Amino acid sequence: MRILALDTTTGSGSVALLENTRLLAEISAESALTHSARLLRAVDYLLKNNGLEIKDMDGFAVAAGPGSFTGIRIGLSTVKAFAFASRKPVAPVSSLAALALKLWETQGRLFCPFLDAKKGEVYAALFETQGKELKEVMKEGAYGPDGFLSRLPAHRVIHFIGNGVNVYRDKILAYLKDNARFSSRSLFIGHEVGLLGYDILKKGRGVSGEALEPLYYRKSQAEEKK
Repeated sequence: MRILALDTTTGSGSVALLENTRLLAEISAESALTHSARLLRAVDYLLKNNGLEIKDMDGFAVAAGPGSFTGIRIGLSTVKAFAFASRKPVAPVSSLAALALKLWETQGRLFCPFLDAKKGEVYAALFETQGKELKEVMKEGAYGPDGFLSRLPAHRVIHFIGNGVNVYRDKILAYLKDNARFSSRSLFIGHEVGLLGYDILKKGRGVSGEALEPLYYRKSQAEEKK
């Protein structure tokens, strides 16, 4: 199964091409301001270098959120166009789950994707490895950092990843002390979006481009002003 995967939810945007779970190629760029300008060029370059076209894809995977409202809209509108043109299914993937997958380790590990949502909030969740699955221990959502961190099991080691870590590092340490671990891995998740998307598509749970919805978890600034 050939899958084109996209992530534009944060400044760490990426596009990946997979054959089932095997990564064929990936392009990453660190700039949210240029997602709209670079995304189609990156897709075109990726496909041409592998002798493929959009019509050759069996499905698409996209990080549907949470993250930047503008970035999410860019990614979803692009994938919707691809899906409409090719009549192929789309797998909407959580950016938080994709970040947690980057830390995939042995049984019983706790992973906390932690994104800066601005306005004094974070997009966060807590995951644990169980068998070959990532189990959601604390539900994904938009939280006040204190409200979220105070609910974590402070007696256990928790691995954090995301652009909110540097913003709230001192606060994380205040709650978890020596049980806080901070990942140094990159925040590019195109490959992980593709892996999670493959699992969704393989199970027949993909959606049409028309049915694709964002994972915002809170109202946009424009909606709040209404």
